[in-house]
Amino acid sequence: MNPSKFAVKPVAPDRLPDLLRRMPKAELHMHIEGSLEPELIFAMARRNAVQFAFPDVDSLRRAYVFDSLQSFLDIYHQGTMVLKTEQDFYDMTHAYLKRAASDNVLHAEIFFDTQTHTAHGLDSGVVINGLHRACGNAQALFGMTASLILCFLRHLSEDEAFEALEQALPYRDRIVGIGLASSEMGHPPEKFAKVFARCRELGFRLVAHAGEEGPPAYIWSALDVLKVERIDHGVQAFKDAALMQRLAKDKIPLTVCPLSNLKLCVFKNLSDHNLGGMLDAGIVATVNSDDPAYFGGYINENFTQTFAALGLTAQHAYMLARNSFEASFMDASLRRNCIDRLNSVFESFH
Repeated sequence: MNPSKFAVKPVAPDRLPDLLRRMPKAELHMHIEGSLEPELIFAMARRNAVQFAFPDVDSLRRAYVFDSLQSFLDIYHQGTMVLKTEQDFYDMTHAYLKRAASDNVLHAEIFFDTQTHTAHGLDSGVVINGLHRACGNAQALFGMTASLILCFLRHLSEDEAFEALEQALPYRDRIVGIGLASSEMGHPPEKFAKVFARCRELGFRLVAHAGEEGPPAYIWSALDVLKVERIDHGVQAFKDAALMQRLAKDKIPLTVCPLSNLKLCVFKNLSDHNLGGMLDAGIVATVNSDDPAYFGGYINENFTQTFAALGLTAQHAYMLARNSFEASFMDASLRRNCIDRLNSVFESFH
């Protein structure tokens, strides 16, 4: 069924936030290291005897003021220094999944990278095993499913990406997809053409960050050179009419992160965001939290703040939630079950 054809009844503006919170959804763009809340950072620093650059939780939280993607990445990488053991990666992922479940996330596809942590002296298996164990427990503990997407860091070389891939291959069965993240400007997708071709041969699902700060040309390259199935962010597509037409025609999902875009100054105000325009143009857009500990909100905050700023409706809410399931890498029977649950919430809400 086309999500735009589902009979969504009008919802009064004062009741819309409740619907947004209650509706089932999937999260497809969330960097697990970006869910490390300051309290957990300091708890892990104490546990692992790591000296941290900030004296306390409040001083760290006050530092979360960014003027670009790079200014965020600088402090983000400091936070990753406290992650030392498999249990640390488990605890971090468990904390995110618990929070996501409270936001009625039924399925999460979690971004992670190994390159940050192997540079700190850790083994890839420590990272992947901790994350995977938490994902494996998600159904029993929280009634949701979760899978992992390994991201290459684009500010590093393609040879280093190949090395990270080889280190991860012993854990192939624990990773559903491959992505591309980190500093976008100056690192076009085609820089990683060979390693993505190899990942495609290996049967991984493919995604890539493109068009957050980078130009529409990066989105074209991600599609045509890397041959990805989803574009992470993609908000700069609005500057290219032909690209917008292609994204709509080919139903290429965009995993949009509104509060991240605001925090990193991609848009000056949330009311300037183009999410509503994307939906009206037929783009398969979704809402996600990116790095929620740093950007001021998990997925429900992204929904409620963005809808308030843009005046979006219950029809838009249904489309976004439905898109998140359709764009996911879950199997067909699980997708159908999730969409049935979504339909049930909308049918019974009144």
